Amino acid sequence: MQNRSKVYFASDVHLGLPGVELPLEREKRFVRWLDMAKEDAKAIYLLGDIFDFWYEYKKVVPRGFTRFLGKLSELADAGIELHFFTGNHDIWAFDYLEQECGVRIHREPYVTRIDGKVFFLHHGDGLGKYDRKYKALKMLFTSKIAQFLFSNLVHPNWALWFGHKWSYSSRYSKGIAETYRGEKEFIYQFAVEESFKGNYDFMIFGHRHTPVEVELPNDAKMFILGDWITSSIYAVFDGEKVELVKFDR
Repeated sequence: MQNRSKVYFASDVHLGLPGVELPLEREKRFVRWLDMAKEDAKAIYLLGDIFDFWYEYKKVVPRGFTRFLGKLSELADAGIELHFFTGNHDIWAFDYLEQECGVRIHREPYVTRIDGKVFFLHHGDGLGKYDRKYKALKMLFTSKIAQFLFSNLVHPNWALWFGHKWSYSSRYSKGIAETYRGEKEFIYQFAVEESFKGNYDFMIFGHRHTPVEVELPNDAKMFILGDWITSSIYAVFDGEKVELVKFDR
């Protein structure tokens, strides 16, 4: 029997994003990582922006990602606990991944205890009182009225074309590589404040595309996961510590 003792974390794969490499190659690499994690994982947390753009219809499934979606289903069938956090690029994940692939969807910060350690988990976008401009945009995107109009008045071909175009422009307008800004980071400022409210051991985020490990007050540690566009960084918890690792298999 396999020793399923580890917990894995990844974010910002941006499946479907063209430019740095062929999108299919990134998907295949991420599936290889899932195969590696399958060897000893008891849980896998995907912390947002796994897709560069994702929008679900009731009867229409977006084209592509079949290797990834099939692998999720395989892992779920093998008894591995799967968690999917919506990010700013895949905020429109509704119930397809839950019903078809067996993952649990999280749209809000999630606090959980794993092997006696307390984890605070979230993609990292729009937290707390910070980034008010983005929070207003997110409110529009999560509006039931806006989603109804987008789903029913725009043909899927045009809707998905527009979504991918918007997402592509957003990613490349900021540049592929990002720089951690230390104490000026919204995520860091939020994590410092939140660390006084909860007895956390680890706070793990994505969103910023640069791997970071920082000591917080109250003996908490904050991790920002790297992306899979340039670095293929993930985190693994072995029951005692969290470690950032580069995937190069």
